Amino acid sequence: MNLFKKLVLASTIGMCFAPIVNAEMSIEITEGIESAMPIAIVPFASQDAPLDVSSVVDSDLQRSGYFKTLPPPQMPAKPSTAEAINFPDWQAARQNYVVIGRVIPNGGQYTVEFQLYDVANGSQLLGYRMSSPANGLRAVAHHISDMIYEKLLGKKGVFSGQIAYITTTHQGTQSNHKLMVADADGANAKAIATSIEPLMSPAWSPDAKRIAYVSFEHKTASVITQTLATGQRESVAEFPGINGAPAWSPDGSKLAVTLSKDGNPDIYILDLGSRNVSKLTKNRAIDTEPAWSPDGRNIVFTSDRGGKPQLYSIPAQGGEEKRITFSGSYNARASFSPDGKYITMVHADGGNYRIGVMDVNSKAISVLTSGPLDESPSFAPNGSMVLYASRKGNTGYLSAVSIDGKMQQRLVFDSSEVREPAWSPK
Repeated sequence: MNLFKKLVLASTIGMCFAPIVNAEMSIEITEGIESAMPIAIVPFASQDAPLDVSSVVDSDLQRSGYFKTLPPPQMPAKPSTAEAINFPDWQAARQNYVVIGRVIPNGGQYTVEFQLYDVANGSQLLGYRMSSPANGLRAVAHHISDMIYEKLLGKKGVFSGQIAYITTTHQGTQSNHKLMVADADGANAKAIATSIEPLMSPAWSPDAKRIAYVSFEHKTASVITQTLATGQRESVAEFPGINGAPAWSPDGSKLAVTLSKDGNPDIYILDLGSRNVSKLTKNRAIDTEPAWSPDGRNIVFTSDRGGKPQLYSIPAQGGEEKRITFSGSYNARASFSPDGKYITMVHADGGNYRIGVMDVNSKAISVLTSGPLDESPSFAPNGSMVLYASRKGNTGYLSAVSIDGKMQQRLVFDSSEVREPAWSPK
């Protein structure tokens, strides 16, 4: 049975998973950019700070693949003020940039200040001061990383974002399924939903405040929306048959979903205010996995109406359905880049399922991964990378790849297996 029909079957009867143990996540760079920028993140001067802010910044920039950070033991000095920087020493250390900073206690809060310097001419490129409670220091560190990334690369960073993913553990005959949310670097992981029945298909709302997902808690599939801040959950689609593959409209007012309440799996639009549903596709084939274009005008979906799964597009208000993928025997699970210029998908030709990216205008597909079982691609909020799930033997893990294929990361869960990742939009 091919992957597409397995996914549809899973939406109907649930899924079986290999045993896992929940654990902390770390990130390994498996392939980086040869021209990575040399940068030194000097350990920030601090007084009893509960978090090493500079270490988080160093890790963020290093794992992006675009920066080569200098290990502290190799630094010529560890200045914390501009006056203490001897730029010729840093030039001799072959560094392009140097970052210094301090973390200062301030009445129960912490003041974090940092500066970014160009080593070649000694000029300051960035300088900011921020206040934070102790439990907010990691978020401040990610924000600093984002600012440095944008200043030096000219595009927004992704370090302040979050990822969602599904885990499952087995204890005897009982399975425990969790919908997890973590920082983009894997820290602060927490379960926002737990069930002995399957959970699947997490999707972020455009404001990153809610997640829609599919739950089998009542023995049948239902689409749930959950507010992260309060934990409030609502079942928004619980029709007979398949209720699956939720995708938020760009304005957050609607979900595109796959329903089979009329007998055949089709794409429907669910208005979250009125709870009215309207059928968008009307074909005897299997239509599933909708994805909204960022401008809200079109929905791309997977259909086997041509004999094998391919991607089709239809106006969000209804109209003519057009096939948009022709390269490869299998193209499914579309996801748009934030600027709408690219679509990532699961692409197969010859039995290997890999992650591909298609230029929307030219329809040319670039294959980014080697397979053989890569799935569930999701764009980073700056469009520079794609997060996806993969398998090696009986082990499932997450990976990320840049859209040019040059930089690759593996998100490592100690003795665990994960699936269905989704990168938050901000």
